[in-house]
Amino acid sequence: MSSGPVDYDFGGTVEGEVSRLFGDGAKRYDEARSRLVPHLNDFYGLAIDVAVRGHGPAPRVLDLGAGTGLFSGELALPLPNASVDLVDSSAAMLAVADQMLDLYAVERTIYEQDLRAPLPQGPYDIVISALAIHHLPHPDQRDLYRRVREVMRPGGVFVNAEQVAGGTPALDALYEETWHREVVALGASPREIDEAVKRMAYDLPAPVSTHLSWLAEAGFSQVDCLYKRYRFAVVAGWV
Repeated sequence: MSSGPVDYDFGGTVEGEVSRLFGDGAKRYDEARSRLVPHLNDFYGLAIDVAVRGHGPAPRVLDLGAGTGLFSGELALPLPNASVDLVDSSAAMLAVADQMLDLYAVERTIYEQDLRAPLPQGPYDIVISALAIHHLPHPDQRDLYRRVREVMRPGGVFVNAEQVAGGTPALDALYEETWHREVVALGASPREIDEAVKRMAYDLPAPVSTHLSWLAEAGFSQVDCLYKRYRFAVVAGWV
């Protein structure tokens, strides 16, 4: 059952423009994702595997930058009694997520808000995010990790399936060239690639080492990078 949405307005920000761009392509986004994220099943599959380990049958879950609800929907398969709070700034994306999660009968609350707004009240057993946090400036990403830690239960896990920077211009160029070659091979259309490039123009990715430093600084007792293939990585922190 869905409740909400709860609305916080950060109009005029870069994230507002990102929200518009994602909203414009919301209906096409999931269908194109398998062509725009190489090795998608490995990327999301590992993130889900880490998130569900060691939790009871009915955990509280927070999905940050939930988009169309893909991560939450996949998480609901092994955890059908989970309750999920979804946060995203795109109303169009959240509408798709709400319809999709209704098919899974997921108990959920939807928050239409910027990731810099106050987080929903915890405590949460699992916090997840996929390809969202890199839209924020680095100080806001760092602060978000701190705020995530504050709403988590002991024994909880935060899993971020993220787009990361290479750390040097040469590595970033390698990541870009590899991504373009792979998505063309996967059958991405020129329009899909063009829309993705427009969205990525607003991206502010950080290297994996920076993510791990932010997580440790936020107070997570253990942090790790559990998957990395060029610009796609899964980082996690345990409470």
